[in-house]
Amino acid sequence: MLLQHILNAERTDSPLQSPRPSKLRIFASVAVLAAGLGVAITGCHGGRSPNVVATVNGKPIMRADMEMRYKETLGNSHQQPSVEQADIVKLNIVHNLIDSEILMQRAAKLHLTASDEEVQAKLDQVKAPYTPDEFNKWLNQQHMTLDKLKEEIRRNKTEEKLFNKEINSRINVTDADITSYYNTHKADFDLIEPQYHIAQIVVTSIPAPPQQAGNLQNSKAMNEAQAKRKIEMLDNRIKSGEDFGMLAANFSERPDNAQSGGDMGIVSESQLKAEPEVYGAIIQLKPGEVTPVLPLYENTPAGKKKVGYAIYKLMDKESAGQHELSDPRVQQVIRKQLHDARSQLLQNAYIEMLQDHARVVNYYAEQIFKNGVQ
Repeated sequence: MLLQHILNAERTDSPLQSPRPSKLRIFASVAVLAAGLGVAITGCHGGRSPNVVATVNGKPIMRADMEMRYKETLGNSHQQPSVEQADIVKLNIVHNLIDSEILMQRAAKLHLTASDEEVQAKLDQVKAPYTPDEFNKWLNQQHMTLDKLKEEIRRNKTEEKLFNKEINSRINVTDADITSYYNTHKADFDLIEPQYHIAQIVVTSIPAPPQQAGNLQNSKAMNEAQAKRKIEMLDNRIKSGEDFGMLAANFSERPDNAQSGGDMGIVSESQLKAEPEVYGAIIQLKPGEVTPVLPLYENTPAGKKKVGYAIYKLMDKESAGQHELSDPRVQQVIRKQLHDARSQLLQNAYIEMLQDHARVVNYYAEQIFKNGVQ
């Protein structure tokens, strides 16, 4: 989901880069979900509003919030899930909303709720790459109102403050831990050739429905003239300091990576050399720099055919050979990997403990169970 992409750190895939932590408390099956929530499946709760899907210590979780997140999960997919598939997704969403509410109540008890100033600072950061009209359009595409976005930001900032105090501040990764990890995974730090972490913005001159462009703005050039004007506009905005990833998410026409900021992942040097012009431009860059506008080609039976334009950003570069433990970057990456792994484990244990002391009623789960056995 793009919102989470914005509110969290970027994902990296290199063995010399730390992966973005994943939330392991998302369960894959209804059985585990029901067990985790301790759902009561006998009897009905009379008198409750149909707009409420669950309660945590008496505080309601609203159906509207579940539906909003469900729409966000579906995104721009044109394939509608079956009734059963939709119910599984919604059960997981309700579970996550319950977890979130448990954490918010714990944070409030510890006086760790994010302040209005903290929320506004993050909101300003989210809005920065957009014009006012672009930002409003983005909100609509996310099925989000400004108030709901602020609520999401407050929840994320509050959760971050709670985990930092209750969990991360207690984690200690020692030099001995780092050495042990390196000795066990030494081969992971031996690269047979240089590797490049690259992002791209693509604009093609091939006509297609705007919905197939894969970007948030449904922006699609329909001919060579439009493609050239669009890539020049994006090039100027990059040069003026706008965020490359946000521009890619809004305007790049490569559906498989546009909404992840144009991230192509890790590309080996041999793969990169298959495109000599791109390779020649990228090897001139330092991490964080971008190429000039380059022509984009596709292979056809008659040879290469120009189909548009692209701009590439070098996120990072890793040289070939064994990266030794004495390399501060290796130590930093290992320390973060170990810290993140321990943090994920403790977060899940922490949430389970809080659940043990919470009064949770999942009306939506009860409704699914009741309808399923009729």
